[in-house]
Amino acid sequence: MREVKTAGLIFICFSMLHGFVAALNCSSPTPESFFDALEKELLPRTLHRPVKSFSDTMNVSIEITVVGIIGVNEKEQSLTTFIWQVLEWHIEGLSWDEEECGTTRVSVRREKLWIPDIQISEFMEEEMSPKSPYVYLYNTGFVYDDKPIRVVSSCQLEIYNFPFDIQNCSLTFGSYLHYVEDIAVFQSVTVAEILEESRQVITTRGEWELVDIKASSTSLDIDDGSYSEIRYYIILRRRPSLYVVNLLIPSIFLLALDLFSFLLPPHSVDRGAFKMTLILGYTVFLLIMNDLLPVTGESTPLINVLFCISLALMVVSLLETVFITNIQFTSSQYGAAPHWLSVLVLRYLAVVVRIPPVKKSNRVTVSLQPTDRAMNTSIILLRDLERVAGDTPPVTPPPEPALEELRKLSSDLKAIRLQMDKHFQGSKTSQEWQMIGIVIDRLLFGLYIVFVFVCIITIVSLWICSNAYIGCLHGSV
Repeated sequence: MREVKTAGLIFICFSMLHGFVAALNCSSPTPESFFDALEKELLPRTLHRPVKSFSDTMNVSIEITVVGIIGVNEKEQSLTTFIWQVLEWHIEGLSWDEEECGTTRVSVRREKLWIPDIQISEFMEEEMSPKSPYVYLYNTGFVYDDKPIRVVSSCQLEIYNFPFDIQNCSLTFGSYLHYVEDIAVFQSVTVAEILEESRQVITTRGEWELVDIKASSTSLDIDDGSYSEIRYYIILRRRPSLYVVNLLIPSIFLLALDLFSFLLPPHSVDRGAFKMTLILGYTVFLLIMNDLLPVTGESTPLINVLFCISLALMVVSLLETVFITNIQFTSSQYGAAPHWLSVLVLRYLAVVVRIPPVKKSNRVTVSLQPTDRAMNTSIILLRDLERVAGDTPPVTPPPEPALEELRKLSSDLKAIRLQMDKHFQGSKTSQEWQMIGIVIDRLLFGLYIVFVFVCIITIVSLWICSNAYIGCLHGSV
């Protein structure tokens, strides 16, 4: 009896050293024999982790392949991708002979095995991916679990450089329940191999392009313990061609039209009507293309700022045209321009916009007012000359009514002169206002040119920087 107990203890110790599952013994190399042995040795032991003891750590390798980039939602700050997730772990002590059992691997239903609870931390929606009911079981004890997953994950999107933005979204894989002492995750292949395989099998050729994939092993520390995690960074770049053709180029064309409208005469009424038509067209354009612009409450894209400033410049140019037209037609009714405005515009801004200042005339106008004494003197001189000549009889002096008529004529001439002085002074004020309007018109024209060139340079620079960043990533890979 004692010998039987000793043999039993030796067998138990040997079984513990070999593993919690013994090697499968198949009576024949047939599926019936193999599954009978598997049903007897392995399947009843699916309630706990397949390790020798509770203190052992199970290592689970993780590999992903990005199959498709479905879309990015800027408003919800989410990324939708389709990936293949591959998990591998080892069942301690499980093995069988290939020749004895007739196979090196077999597919087993998931419900029949213990499956690690590896989840993605950034999940935002319920998993709607196709179900994969089977896993592969190898004769060395390794389990191969490959399944497709449609992932809707949270991602902090940076859309300031839209449509030349590059997004960096993460997918964090780890056990939902087990601590790092129970389950530890690690990479099975390098990120370069993952990236290469993803580029080969990716099926989507839409708005987003897969640029790079990076990975890092992390741990989530909480009060009770820590969890082993592996984080994959999926770097995406938006293809900007659609937005350049449909948004940026038409906007620049409309700005160029508004810019060339400054070549129309300022006093022309058609100039204001033309600018109003452009503003209405630009507003309709923005309303039609509003669906192409990203919607988010965290940051404002640079392209939205561009459209806002462009519309503001069009409105300012229309107001300036109204001001110039008003000056051209009603400036004679204005008073003298304020001194500070005249100095600022005509002395400084005129130099900036390269308009030469108007030279003032140095001529002095001398007015001759006829008086009664001058009239009498002229009459006496005329009479003396006639006497000397002796050709005509002496002329008698004009009667009193003639002098009265001359006095009235002198008063009328004086009134006419005062009216003409007032008219010429008003013309000078009008010319000053018109010159101010011309300087302001030229200044806005210059600002418009600068703005258009800055927009073009900014767009080209962002495009070049985006391509350069992609080139650096490809070079580093």
